[in-house]
Amino acid sequence: MSGRALVIVPTYNEADNVENLLNAILDRYGAELDILVIDDSSPDGTASIVRRIKEREPRVNLLVRPGKLGLGTAYLMGFRYALDQGYGRIIEMDADFSHDPASIATMLDAIKEADLVIGSRYMNNTVNVVNWPLSRLILSKGASIYTRLITGMPVSDPTGGFKCFRSEVLKAIDLERVHSQGYSFQIEMNYRAWKKRFNIREIPIVFVDRSVGKSKMTRKNIFEAAWMVWWLKILSVLRLL
Repeated sequence: MSGRALVIVPTYNEADNVENLLNAILDRYGAELDILVIDDSSPDGTASIVRRIKEREPRVNLLVRPGKLGLGTAYLMGFRYALDQGYGRIIEMDADFSHDPASIATMLDAIKEADLVIGSRYMNNTVNVVNWPLSRLILSKGASIYTRLITGMPVSDPTGGFKCFRSEVLKAIDLERVHSQGYSFQIEMNYRAWKKRFNIREIPIVFVDRSVGKSKMTRKNIFEAAWMVWWLKILSVLRLL
């Protein structure tokens, strides 16, 4: 497959995690893989840490936004950057080690035979989640079932945020029409790729809840995801996707 791979890592107050994560990726993977950190002007100095690493490692890139603008818009900025720079494979990844850098290799292997690879916590009726409270697990698993029922999309973990796209998928999706955040952003990107008949493959991952820092999920994200699946269904029926 042509084109280098880019790992996009959105950050907000991840000073306790970002250096270890970047080093873990850089140490494991060679020149075929670059990293883009998109920081929302974290007051804890996350961007300064990334700048320091960038000085010694040209594979690290940094974009700093003026404030906390949301996960979805961060990824959209990263997607546009990736397409402008000619990357062939684009990976989404959290900054808090909930996604294991070792699994990137499995994703890059799987994307050879797929258009979109999703790291799934819920494949084959299993739950591969560590350190989550029961309430969070029920919410996440319930959201997955709800999404499948409403949309018909055959994805076990539609809200997961550890994914790899071929650039062709992002080029085919009208990114200007994607406005959702959080859970619903992941659902919307998957749904748009599926409706365009791209080949989606899930691979099993183990999701480990962050050990330092705070979760960025809000009640607003949950409500948005609940109505977004209906909106996507309506757009599909009207053939407006």
